[in-house]
Amino acid sequence: MKASRLTLAVLAAMALASCAQTESQQRAGTGALVGAAGGALVGQAIGGNTESTLIGAAGGALLGAVVGSSTAPKERGEEMCRYRDYKTGRIFVAPCDDRYYRRDY
Repeated sequence: MKASRLTLAVLAAMALASCAQTESQQRAGTGALVGAAGGALVGQAIGGNTESTLIGAAGGALLGAVVGSSTAPKERGEEMCRYRDYKTGRIFVAPCDDRYYRRDY
């Protein structure tokens, strides 16, 4: 039962991380997932109980999100967004248009 809940939680976190539009958001989500996994392992190794595992996972997720978002490359000081070509369905990365900055998307 615990394994299925853990699997469901990991899949939900991965689904949420894949919803990001910008590369910075994607890296933050991925960093949070990797950091939470590493923090949980370290917390379990140090404390050996559930409370230390959860504290390690929370700290690792926070640190991983910060490091992930800060390592995203910035081109010309602009935020980069992912777009899908409506004809071919190809996904590409380009500078965000004005709708992104007006929050009108």
